[in-house]
This record gives sequence, structure tokens and C-alpha cells, in this order.
Amino acid sequence: MRVMMKAEFDTEKTNDLIRSGKLPQIVQEAVEHLHPETSYFTVDDGQRTMFLVFDMQDTSTMPAIAEPFFMQMGAKIDYTPVMNLDDLQRGLAQLR
Repeated sequence: MRVMMKAEFDTEKTNDLIRSGKLPQIVQEAVEHLHPETSYFTVDDGQRTMFLVFDMQDTSTMPAIAEPFFMQMGAKIDYTPVMNLDDLQRGLAQLR
């Protein structure tokens, strides 16, 4: 299932990671692990925020995906099922 993960990072923890030079490594490891089809980095609600869209094969992987962000960055995590345009068109075609 295609999901979008939103990770809002704690400012103080990420400040420390930036100062130590570890933040790029943590983000790179997440991207290599999840192989997202897209990733975006922004500020949302005043917090450093990352959006990743990836294929979640099994919901049992949710803890393994989220825990590094919880533990290292004090992140708030949300998972949302999402569709691309092709998915939407296939879904709408089923309504006929």
C-alpha cells in the first residue's frame, strides 16, 4: 500500500543532530531503507518536517520505520494511505 509518512522533528533534538553532523546520515539511512518514490522537507506548524511517500508492504513494519525518528529526533509520526492519479482513476472506474 502506498503511504505518506509525515515526520515532524523536535527542534532541540534536531539542533543537536545538526551541530554534531548526524542529521544528514539519519535522513539518508531512512531514505535508503524505505526507497520512497518521493521525499519532501519543509517546515510545518513551526517544526522541521519530512514527507515520504513509499510502498508499505506490511503494517508490521510501522514500528521499525518510526522508532529511529522517535528515538533520535523526538518526532511525531503520521501515516496516511495515499493514491497517485493512476490509482484514483482505477478506483473511480470501479464505481461504474
